[in-house]
Amino acid sequence: MRILLLMLALSLAGCDASDFVGGGGMFLQDKPAPSVRTKTLKDVGGDLAKITSYRYPDPRMYQVSFDKALQEHKPILLEFATPGHCTQCDQQLQLLKEMLNEYQGKVLFLHMDQYYNPEAYSAFQVRGEPWTFIIDAKGIVRFIYPGRILYQELKPALAQIVGKAN
Repeated sequence: MRILLLMLALSLAGCDASDFVGGGGMFLQDKPAPSVRTKTLKDVGGDLAKITSYRYPDPRMYQVSFDKALQEHKPILLEFATPGHCTQCDQQLQLLKEMLNEYQGKVLFLHMDQYYNPEAYSAFQVRGEPWTFIIDAKGIVRFIYPGRILYQELKPALAQIVGKAN
């Protein structure tokens, strides 16, 4: 019954619930994040349209490759979202832009779009969208949120991960 309710809730959220039930990236909980090279704004000559399908991208989310972000030993919020075909993803990125303003310098925010960074989707076994991974300063995946995350969920997770980094 629980699985049926989960599938129903996720399907109403605009995601493919069957992708979440199998676990996908959930296997990474409390494990080292896979180091994967991802495209940056510099890699695409500064053209945001070549790195994201988001209508209002924030260039700060595309400055560093994920593998290099891990080497900075800062907490990372890694967002998998393709707003070009996902309304929930669009709304998720709007929230993250606001959070980025609050946590700039404390947390690295990276956005991965399926169209432009498919290797990251494979490395994290992401199926369905959006997915949010919060990784601590040691590179360990501490929080995983399949589907849309709310401010009330994200704020305490970021506060906790930033507190551990200090």
